[in-house]
Amino acid sequence: MVQAQPYLKTFEDFLAYTEAADAYYELTNGDLIEMPPESYENIRRALNLYEIFKVLIDAQQICPQGLALAMPGQPKNRYPGLTVLRPEHPEQMQVLGQAAITLDMEPPLLVVEVVSPGPENRRRDYVDKRNQYEWRGVPEYWILDPVVEQVTVLVLTEDGYAETVFSGEEMVKSPTFVSWSLTAAAMLAT
Repeated sequence: MVQAQPYLKTFEDFLAYTEAADAYYELTNGDLIEMPPESYENIRRALNLYEIFKVLIDAQQICPQGLALAMPGQPKNRYPGLTVLRPEHPEQMQVLGQAAITLDMEPPLLVVEVVSPGPENRRRDYVDKRNQYEWRGVPEYWILDPVVEQVTVLVLTEDGYAETVFSGEEMVKSPTFVSWSLTAAAMLAT
């Protein structure tokens, strides 16, 4: 007998239902949408950034993959490729009992997405996620795009995200992580 999926209204409902899930889901209009697995190359890029960030900040503040980030609008959550948390987030997640940032928590300091090939993935990272991360108040959003070989740094201002694009041997600059010293090409390498 096939069990029907429940209709989930809130991010908290989503967390309770997916706590033991063996896949990643986004909650969209009450329905669970299974997300395809990330490519090996994109996982490698996120892990490379993780290793660099460990030199700059406390490793507990860095989450590669698997962190459920509550979002306004639809879908109700995202799973960034890499998330840099605020210092208070690890303790808050221990209390919550899950790797999740709820809407009543401050947004993370940085969200990084690695664009997968295809127009749907490109639209999702450059438009949908950009809008949601901006609405959520994420101070900085990086888009690593290996297809067009560029890194886009979006910084939250009073007017929304201000965008700077880096490519090749240009040093990627971050107002949040001023000691960041990688080129776009190095960030895109696997």
